[in-house]
This record gives sequence, C-alpha cells and structure tokens, in this order.
Amino acid sequence: MCGIAGILKLHGGSPGPQMLRDMVGTLAHRGPDATGVVCSGATGLAHSRLSIIDLEGGRQPMSIADGRLWITFNGEIFNYIELRKELIQKGHTFSTRSDTEVILHLYQEEGEECVNRLNGQWAFAIWDAEKQKLFLSRDRLGVRPLFYTSTGDSFLFASEIKALLAHPDVESALDLQGLDQIFTFWFTLAPRTAFKNIQQLPPAHSLVVQNGEIRTHRYWSLDYSPEEVTSGTREKQLSEELLNLLLDATRIRLRSDVPVGAYLSGGLDSTVITALTHMLVGNRLRTFSVSFEDREFDEGAYQRQASRFLNTQHSDVPCSYQDIAQIFPEVIRHTEQPILRTAPAPFFLLSKLVRESGFKVVLTGEGADEMLGGYDIFKEAKIREFWGRNASSQWRPLLLKRLYPYMDGIQRQSPAYLKNFFRVSEQDLASPFFSHLPRWELTAKLKMMLSDAAQSELRHQNALTELESELPSWFKSMGSFSKAEYLEAMYLLPGYILSSQGDRMAMANSVEGRYPFLDFRVVEFAAKLPSSLKMKVLNQKYLLKKAAGGMIPSSILHRHKQPYRAPDGKSFFHSPNDYVDDLLSSERIERDGVFDVGSVNALVAKFKLGRATSVKDNMALVGVLSTQLLIQQFINNHSKGSSQCQLRQTCAAS
Repeated sequence: MCGIAGILKLHGGSPGPQMLRDMVGTLAHRGPDATGVVCSGATGLAHSRLSIIDLEGGRQPMSIADGRLWITFNGEIFNYIELRKELIQKGHTFSTRSDTEVILHLYQEEGEECVNRLNGQWAFAIWDAEKQKLFLSRDRLGVRPLFYTSTGDSFLFASEIKALLAHPDVESALDLQGLDQIFTFWFTLAPRTAFKNIQQLPPAHSLVVQNGEIRTHRYWSLDYSPEEVTSGTREKQLSEELLNLLLDATRIRLRSDVPVGAYLSGGLDSTVITALTHMLVGNRLRTFSVSFEDREFDEGAYQRQASRFLNTQHSDVPCSYQDIAQIFPEVIRHTEQPILRTAPAPFFLLSKLVRESGFKVVLTGEGADEMLGGYDIFKEAKIREFWGRNASSQWRPLLLKRLYPYMDGIQRQSPAYLKNFFRVSEQDLASPFFSHLPRWELTAKLKMMLSDAAQSELRHQNALTELESELPSWFKSMGSFSKAEYLEAMYLLPGYILSSQGDRMAMANSVEGRYPFLDFRVVEFAAKLPSSLKMKVLNQKYLLKKAAGGMIPSSILHRHKQPYRAPDGKSFFHSPNDYVDDLLSSERIERDGVFDVGSVNALVAKFKLGRATSVKDNMALVGVLSTQLLIQQFINNHSKGSSQCQLRQTCAAS
C-alpha cells in the first residue's frame, strides 16, 4: 500500500522533481516508510511507500527493460507468486521478490490486457517510454482510489485529491453537481468528484494518455445471470464452493512480509473472515474492534464472544460522542468529500489502534452484504414488492416495522404514511430504482438546506436521470433483487463504503485493509447465485450462513442483523466544540454561500434543544458540517488563495 502521483507533460518538456516531491509529500500518511521520485522524458512518477512485501527490494518508482518501462503502484497483487512463476517459464527474469515487478513484466508480456490476469486491489501508472504512453488502471471493485486532472500543458494523477491540489496550476473549487449527487446517493457518480475539474478513474477501468489524447475503457463487468438451483444437493455443493473460494481468497490475502491482523466487529461477515484466518494462522491471530460508549450502537458483547470462540488476541478502542466530534475535521481531510453519517470516524480510531499495536495490514469483511444478500435494503425491497401486489393490505406494511425495530420514527407511523414513504405504487414498482427510491428520496430532501444561489445553479440537474443514463442496457431486464445488488455493489460500495469508510480511514493511519469477500472469483461466483440462496424468504445471507455453520458462534450465526451505525448529530452538541459553532454560524454560512442561513440556524437550534431525532435531521447536520469542513480545509485554506467567494459568484452568475 502506498501513495502515488505523477505528471505527464503534454506539449514537450519534463516535469520538475520538486513539484513531484510536493505532490507526494501530501500522501505521507499513505506511505511513511520511503519516498521515491523519478523523471523519464515527459513523465515524472512519485511514490510514498508502506512496506509490506519485499521490504528491501520493492522500492518505487520501479523500472525494467533498461528503463523503458516505469511503474508507480498502490495496492497489492495477491496472485503475484503464481504469475511470477508463469512469467519465469516464459523467459522473464526478476531482480526483486515484489508484486510490483510482476505487474511490469506482465505488462511487457500482455500489454494493457494484463489487468485481466490480476487478482488484487490496485491503482497504478505505467510509463511506456518506447510507445510514449502513460497507462493507468484501477482494480475491479474500486478498493484503491485514483484521481486525475489536466492543466494547460500537463496531465496529473494521484491517489488523493490533495496531491493534485499541491500543483500550482490546479484550482480548488466545490462542484455543486457532485454535492447534488452526494445529497442524493451518498456518493458522486464516477468520474465526477466533489471538486470541479478533478475526476476519479472508475472501478474496473483503465486510462491511456498518448499523443495528447486521453481514453478510458472498462475492462471488467459483473454478469448477473443466476443459474437455477433445484435440489438440496446442489445447494450443499454451492455452500462448499463458496467456503472454498473464501478460504483461498483469505489464504492469498495473508501473503505479507509483516504481521496481518483482522477487524472483528461481532457481525457475521468479519467473524467468518476471522474464522477462516484462524484456520490458516492458528492462535497467533490479533483482532481489533471498536466499542461504543452508547450501548445503542455497541456490539462489544458479540465481539468478545467471537474472540473467545476463535481464541484470538483481541483489542478494542472505545468511541464516545466527544471522540467523534474531536476527530471529525481530520476525518473529512481524508474523505475529501462531504459525508452524511459519522460512520467513518470510528474506523479512523480503529485503524489508529491497529497501527499503534504494530500492525500495517488487516483483513476485514466488507463486500459480503453487497454480494451475498445482506443489506436491509434488499429485504425492505422484497417486502415492499410483496406489499405492492396488494397495496390495500393493512398487515403487510407491519413487516417493515419489524424490519427496523431500532428506528423509532418508523415504529410511530401509520400504514398510510408508510405506504407513501416506502413508495409502493404501481409506478414505483416499475421504476428501475424501485429498491432505492425511499432511501434516495429521503436523502434528496437535504437539498432543501442549500442556498437559493446553489439551488438555482442546480435547477436543471436530476441525479436519478444521470444515473439511469449510465446504466448498462441489460439492467432493466434484471430481476428486482439483482438490480438492488448491482446498485449497491457498483455504486455505494466503491463510492462510499470502500472509500470514505475503507481506504481513506485505514490509510489515514498507514494501515492496509484487505477484503476476501471482494476477491473477483468470489464476486463472480456470488453474482451467479439465485437470489433465493442469498435471501431465503427474509433470511439474509442464507448461503453464507450455511457455509459458516460450526465455524463461528451460533449466537452470531443466527443473530438479527444490526447494521453498522455510529452516533451522528448529537456528537457535535454533546459538549462545546468551537469549530462546530464557527462553521455553522450565520456569518460563516453566509460567507461560504452553499447553504441557507435560516435553514441551518433552525437545524442547529433543533439539535441544541434535543429535538432532532430523525434520520433526515442527522444526515442534514452531518452533511452541512462536513461540506463546511471541506470548504474550509480545501478551498478557503488552499495555498493559491482560492476563496469560496468564487463559489458565491458562480452561483450568482447562474
């Protein structure tokens, strides 16, 4: 794991090494062990290293073929040992034991198609001096980030936006259309980001810059064409196949020259991964978790059960309301985009614990919910579809109250309100976004907090239309369950879960997360499973539970799914916080120009009086505050003197 950055001069000349050092210097948290910069013709590559594999020999940027091929690489290739053996048989010679060198030789052998052979999580750039071609690639599911932009004479790329902003020709300005998407979906639609003129390379895409032209292409996509399962024998075979795939995915993710630990949340997914890891490494496994001061959010009892059952050496970090408020500015400095929940903050504390415990690498359970039918939104959509077939039913909506026992707002509502909120009309049932309509409609109400100028600039924008326009042609022919899975796996997973909660919070403390459930073999296998094996009636992750029987505590295997949550808006008013008062003050809101002063004042007053209890209130508060922090940290404080008054002028001109 590392931070990467680079510059390609488009019209002659060569980039200066100091500029590359300035860019990669902003990524020291991603790679504190070593820094490297190289200039080769029109290209400069930079690298900040977190040493995990081949500690002595894996320094970057790295070259082969007498300097004709150079690479700067962030991530891990887990099947590098097998690929290395294959390449040696074809006559390639290696000077290191690193996975980085394997990528270079594989590119030399297969060109841009080499990425199809990789099993891993990556973002890399290869400079092919002979062809005068810069080749960038990002892994299939978007575990590792990669951003880029163009100035008058240069193409720039980096692991994080802050590295691009270190270049004097890159302006820092909030993209209101990106904000509109976040205030609908929780994420921007790649390649858009929260910053104007700064793009992200979408997952499963490669990018080439050659002869002054930029082209991108998708190299991988998921096929949701489930096979039919007609017998209990076949079901048993599939559960065994799933378990074997997960075991091998875990095995190759333990390849490391430094110790590997595991996150253990107390839920099914992380406990399964911990159990598989325990099978492979025995009782020397270290596990880590977060515990919450507020028992409403705490899963400590299940974490301790799992640790005792699997005989791990376990550590946890407590998280309070004050902790969340205190670290939130640092969290936003790393997310580099507004967020609507405080959920990333505890992950920041967790990775800090891991690093302070002497670990650089952890295995974790992300991906199971998206791929194997674990989210409540899948169950909710199934109930809503069932209700929609008999919309006048008085008892069918009660199933939704049972689904969300922890949400008081849902429990208090009448069937008539639930019918309106959960969108079960005939028109709703026909929507390609049926599964997500309630979530996105609720989130979109946050845009009422925007200033008149911001709303005016966005008056012609429709986030749902934008999303629908980029869906594959076969999306509408998919079953409703598969549609919901696709939207979670292809959008929320890379756009929020793996970024704001995943890569950004782990790498903030120089920790690499590895995700066995996101091994592409597991993902492709899961996509082919019929929905009835992912959710049997309303039993979530049915096949995974069948595969995990006997491996983990029964209490965890059969517990009611508790979605990961953290204290939200209340955290910022539990005790005085000067930065909160400043950023949400009338003067600051007016000066920054994004939000409506009266709406923000009313929301803050509601929290101070203890009357803000709804999901919408909490999302609004966190969304406004995180946006204000983003403006302060990246725009108002930007070294070139850009000010948010430029945004006000842009809004007014619109």
